[in-house]
Amino acid sequence: VQLQASGGGLVQPGGSLRLSCAGSRVIFSGNIMAWYRQAPGKQRELVAHIFNGGSTVYADSVKGRFTISRDNAKNTVYLQMNSLKPEDTALYYCNRVGANWSWGQGTLVTVSS
Repeated sequence: VQLQASGGGLVQPGGSLRLSCAGSRVIFSGNIMAWYRQAPGKQRELVAHIFNGGSTVYADSVKGRFTISRDNAKNTVYLQMNSLKPEDTALYYCNRVGANWSWGQGTLVTVSS
């Protein structure tokens, strides 16, 4: 199992980033896929998840700013992040909800001026 997240970087407050996560040796279709994040010194938290039919759920902290989407044909899930805040700084991972697959390396998002 390999979950490869990409698209992170350094961005100023108020900026945007689009994260992608592609899966190898797993099939996203049929699974509830999610983005998680882990800030320094904090536990990993669920940021957003998307059902196979496209319905989405967001943590209150990102609602209205982040958008999760998926492309099952490409075995990829995305996270569009707008109006970024310093508190969004974290390592971002994708995985399925429930019986998680092995965690990938994640992609680092740093929001700072």
